[in-house]
Amino acid sequence: MSDFPERISAILATLPHKPGVYRMLGADAEILYVGKAKSLKSRVSSYFNKNITHPKTRALVSRIADIELTITSSEIEALLLEQTLIKTHKPPYNILLRDDKSYPYIFLSADSPYPRLGWRRGRHEKGGRVFGPYPGAKAVYETLELLQRVFMVRQCDENTFRNRDRPCLQYQIKRCRAPCVKLVSPEAYAEDVINTVRFLEGRNTELQQRLIERMENASSEWQFEQAALFRDQLSALKQIQARQAVYCEQGEADIFALAQQAGGLAVSVMFVRGGRVLGTKSYFPDSVEEEAAIVLADFIAGFYCQQERDLPEEILTDRDLGGEGDVIVAALQQQYGKRIQVRHRVRETRAAWLDLAHLNAEEALKARLANRLHLSARMAALQDALDLETPPARMECFDISHSQGEAMVASCVVFDSEGPRKRDYRQYLIKDITPGDDYAAMEQALTRRFSRKADDAVLPDILFIDGGKGQLAQAIRVLDLLDIDSVLLVGVAKGEGRKPGLETLHFADDRDPLQLPADHPGLHVIQHIRDEAHRFAITRHRAKRDKKRRESPLESIPGLGPKRRRDLLNHFGGLQELEKAGISDIQAVPGIGLALAETIYAALH
Repeated sequence: MSDFPERISAILATLPHKPGVYRMLGADAEILYVGKAKSLKSRVSSYFNKNITHPKTRALVSRIADIELTITSSEIEALLLEQTLIKTHKPPYNILLRDDKSYPYIFLSADSPYPRLGWRRGRHEKGGRVFGPYPGAKAVYETLELLQRVFMVRQCDENTFRNRDRPCLQYQIKRCRAPCVKLVSPEAYAEDVINTVRFLEGRNTELQQRLIERMENASSEWQFEQAALFRDQLSALKQIQARQAVYCEQGEADIFALAQQAGGLAVSVMFVRGGRVLGTKSYFPDSVEEEAAIVLADFIAGFYCQQERDLPEEILTDRDLGGEGDVIVAALQQQYGKRIQVRHRVRETRAAWLDLAHLNAEEALKARLANRLHLSARMAALQDALDLETPPARMECFDISHSQGEAMVASCVVFDSEGPRKRDYRQYLIKDITPGDDYAAMEQALTRRFSRKADDAVLPDILFIDGGKGQLAQAIRVLDLLDIDSVLLVGVAKGEGRKPGLETLHFADDRDPLQLPADHPGLHVIQHIRDEAHRFAITRHRAKRDKKRRESPLESIPGLGPKRRRDLLNHFGGLQELEKAGISDIQAVPGIGLALAETIYAALH
């Protein structure tokens, strides 16, 4: 321990053999890593062994200036506290699930007598039922399309449903039975809804038997069109079951599988509800741990504790988590108030689920590593093209988006050695400048980005500016004022006709402008980051512009609430007539005094 700073050696010498949480702090007291331990003495001391080989662990240890401890009464309390601290502080060396969006669910409304199917994010059961979660929107769309073809329950919104006076195209292509114009009875429609619920709940055997009975009854009563409908539904259901042979068992589970190779690891999560696999989602966590079982246990704990989830009946893992699995079970039961099993020795269908999840993890890791190798080759080409000593470790690109000066937005996207680093993306709403002044907008965005002291340690190696010499000159001026000279500035000017491959690169130093061949891998990196900056900027710009256009100018007038706005519009018959009115005309509306009428008139003119 003598090789470490005196404070660290003193802490290590007095560590207790008790459960708790440890926080490793950097030189500026920032939290670098949060961990839990059954024995703080054993766990924390292990980081300072001389035989540590994992590069991320060595990097963490090299930055530790202090260690803070919180002793708990049990390992379960330590786990819950650990996840709370991780969620609050987001330490850079912890596994962070940067997945802010909630999972999508299929939603069945409670509208009577013709409920509709749709989807929503988050498990909100008010006014209907939800089924899921699904790993992504694509899985939801595929399931909804399947249900539309088989059971023909409507998926149109309430406004469309109420205002139809004839069947829509969905009826013509046999995707809906037109309840909007009463071409199906409430009783027949209710049966379709019940069958839909049976399918979503995985009660396929019961559903199949019910369809057979209805087909036979309709046939015996000479209702051959109805019998054909049930026959088609039965046929479609059997095709689905044939494609999903391993998903036909009842039950719900989340399946976790880990794949690990030199250079990275991947965790695949597969969701099973009602015996049906809803899909998979892959994560690529960074971890200072070397043992795969500990990495997977930490990931599972974070997966459920950092964000409220739909907890299934059981969790299946592709390896034994040891004592960590018992701690996770106890912690989840305490947090969710629900019984849960964590299992890794399973047979038959569950074994097939595990095999499938592991295959997904291996393929996801293989694709990520292949992409990393491809990106490394492109980075090397960029290094050669720009005459750099080393490949760029961090690149940023700025772009400005607006519509004739309206809703100006600047974007900053970040690329590192693994491609887009989306958690570092930033957007800047441009204010207090002449509308349409791209130079002033660029100056404001760059000033706000590089004047922040918190970002001093993460300056980019290359700063790309989407624009020609004028935009580049603004960037040079801002960085000169901020005394930043370690960043290579490159302006990316579009070519003739804005065609890709004709870009010209302008530099802040004495280098001549450079035009790379259209097939140059280094140029492809530049095009990628430039296009990503444009996409990121225009997405926010459009949202801001559309929001502003949807807002009434009356909404920004102080003292003018919803009732008075409604009274004004009703009195004049609309906003256009109100804009033509004088102060005395506005004052004539009940509830509008002279002062408010003058304010309204000034706001509208």
